[in-house]
Amino acid sequence: MGTNASERSGAGRAIMIAWLVTAVYYFYQYTLRSAPSVMIPQLTEGLGLSAAALASLLGLFYYGYSPFSLVAGVAVDRLGPRLVVPIGAASVGVGALLFATGHSTLAGIGRFLQGAGGVFALLGAIYIATTYMPASRAATLIGATQMFGMAGGSAGQFVVGPLIAGGLAWSVFWAVMGIEGLLIGVLLVFLIPKSPPSPKSASWARDALSALGLVFKNPQSILCGVIAGLLFIPTTIFDMVWGVRYLQEGHGMDYSLAVIRSATVPLGWMIGCPLTGFLSDRLGRRKPVILASAVVLLVCLAWILYGRPGVLPPYVVGLLAGIASGAAMITYTVIKEANPPRVGGTATGVVNFINFTFSALLGPVFAGLLIRAAGGEGGTPELGHYQAAFSPMLAGVGIAIVLTLLLKETGPAVNRAVAAREVPGAERVTP
Repeated sequence: MGTNASERSGAGRAIMIAWLVTAVYYFYQYTLRSAPSVMIPQLTEGLGLSAAALASLLGLFYYGYSPFSLVAGVAVDRLGPRLVVPIGAASVGVGALLFATGHSTLAGIGRFLQGAGGVFALLGAIYIATTYMPASRAATLIGATQMFGMAGGSAGQFVVGPLIAGGLAWSVFWAVMGIEGLLIGVLLVFLIPKSPPSPKSASWARDALSALGLVFKNPQSILCGVIAGLLFIPTTIFDMVWGVRYLQEGHGMDYSLAVIRSATVPLGWMIGCPLTGFLSDRLGRRKPVILASAVVLLVCLAWILYGRPGVLPPYVVGLLAGIASGAAMITYTVIKEANPPRVGGTATGVVNFINFTFSALLGPVFAGLLIRAAGGEGGTPELGHYQAAFSPMLAGVGIAIVLTLLLKETGPAVNRAVAAREVPGAERVTP
């Protein structure tokens, strides 16, 4: 009996290490996702591109990230994380090395690879956390996974910004990060435990398409993806791409202060993702936390665009916006609870696909709106131009609030209530 307990304890530690290392990989790829926002002038000059062309090139990350969310979800379900997650990490490393060449075509391919490989980090970590760890902590663990990602997003601004300002060449940064990606891939091969073998099937492709069809036909899946996308956009597009320039050109801040102010949003995500997930698990409900957070995000975004500087303490609004936006990750729990367990990885891939398709498609749109408002490529954007270009995000968050009202509650409290109605006394004995 003691031996069995020891074995279970050892297996638990192995699973925790696997999740932790995969979460570190997620931190790494998120650093690369956000780092370009602090080196826009250097990249424009180094790659020989206009601001609009550079925004399109950087947006290739999401063109890789979105479709490969579906590939990664099915692959993790069928092959297990140990086989596919290290390949994803190596792909991100290769993508960073290509980006470091300074050749615009190779940089574009590299940016696409960063997105395509980066998606395996989130899906792998969520799969490990929700498959091998207690279901009652699902939202907390998914939030903790995203915390690592947003810590990387913050590091991509807060840490990389001063390095670039201090004279570090952007190409050297990307080359070093590329080597780190390859090393992470090798490490993951040895640390992620083997998965039980999947049942052999002569119709692997048909089974994969069937799983995708099952998830996509569920209206709750679509709602989860759209809500997540609308709550994510203020972070992925506004802050991580344009945040530093907005503060410099719209409010006249110097570069160093703008970097720190912009980095408070992903810092807020670091707090908000596990915090909102924990609150959701404690309440046993998902919708109230998403709704309340979306309302806070709407107020914060409106203040960031139209509020008077100096009225509120510095860093507070950006931090609150990040904390509130972190509730978008609860939809990753909802979609898994709203679909059969056998398609858990596929469900996560679907919500990720819909979520980041918004960023892939709308990133160039917002860039175009800003350039048009500023009078063309040669114009220098001012506060009013940024307000005109990014105010549609307010409507997007408002739509997310309405759609959340249509979402079915899937939290544990609902299941306990159903069990109590069907079996008298069940609610009292449920842990």
